[in-house]
Amino acid sequence: MSSDILAVDAMGGDNGCETVIRGSIEYLKENNGIRIALVGKEKLLKKELKKYGMENDDRIFVINAHEEVSMKDQFLTYWRKREKTSIKKGLDLIKQGRADSLISTGNTGAVMAISKDILGMLDNIDRPALSIMVPTLKGHSLLVDVGANVDSKPKNLVQFALMGKVYLENVLGIKRPRIALMSIGEEDSKGNELTKNTFSILKKLDINFIGNIEGKDIHLGEADLIVTDGFTGNVTLKVSEGIVDLMTSLLRREIKSSLLSKIGVFFLKSSLKKIKKKLDYSEYGGALLLGVNGVVIIGHGRSNVKAIKNAIEQSREFVKKNVVNKIGQEIASMEKIFEELKYV
Repeated sequence: MSSDILAVDAMGGDNGCETVIRGSIEYLKENNGIRIALVGKEKLLKKELKKYGMENDDRIFVINAHEEVSMKDQFLTYWRKREKTSIKKGLDLIKQGRADSLISTGNTGAVMAISKDILGMLDNIDRPALSIMVPTLKGHSLLVDVGANVDSKPKNLVQFALMGKVYLENVLGIKRPRIALMSIGEEDSKGNELTKNTFSILKKLDINFIGNIEGKDIHLGEADLIVTDGFTGNVTLKVSEGIVDLMTSLLRREIKSSLLSKIGVFFLKSSLKKIKKKLDYSEYGGALLLGVNGVVIIGHGRSNVKAIKNAIEQSREFVKKNVVNKIGQEIASMEKIFEELKYV
């Protein structure tokens, strides 16, 4: 049964707890029917809530956590102190049925590792994967994995593909989504051992596998789901974000360069706003951690207020649509496939 409480790791991210709290408060002001549990250092969070007159509002409350995981913390560092961290405390709320989801903009590796430890994995899934919607000329495509796994095996990528397939079918209603494998060429023989072995397995499955896709084609919308390892996926995502920042900066520079440009922008203002919204990472909230037995959203480290709000809404939608249970049920029905993958 839903608790209608969403947990938010207030200590994660580059912008500090102020941005996380502002995003949470603004979301509550615009939406009814939920409560938010801010997880972090109690004194600090209550002091921040007081600035907005929300210290006694029962829609938002604090769960104390003495420790936080910084972006620079390595595995051994955060693992030793994990019991007292805001990430662990937030995940405990899900495990105990006191919260429906966790949103964190903190250390991706820490969120992934501790989620796997506390929530456990869905049956037949070895590793979690980060999935995120990326803009394309035809709408959006789901990119999996974007940073959870630096090193993957063919069976992991196949599992990512099947989880992504279930996600798109059940959440977005896409029947037989087009699934592509990221490689260095469209030809079947192109790629390294990982992609070539993964290709041969995907080709045998009863899914709509359309073959390899190159990096330059990701945003064309030729595939609904693009599968890759976390190292390549994360680089791809960061390059895309960098290009958007570059385009935005160049456009601003050109607009300021002449009166004619400024006049032209006046007539294009509406179209430019639509393009900016489509390319803005904050519009997409965060990445769903597929494979763990609970709804966990990992946001961008530099998430702004809008991104926090959208991540909260995103997690709420995943809970409403029962995403984790649907993925678990569908994956369980593919037991024969996963049995064969054990030896890959």
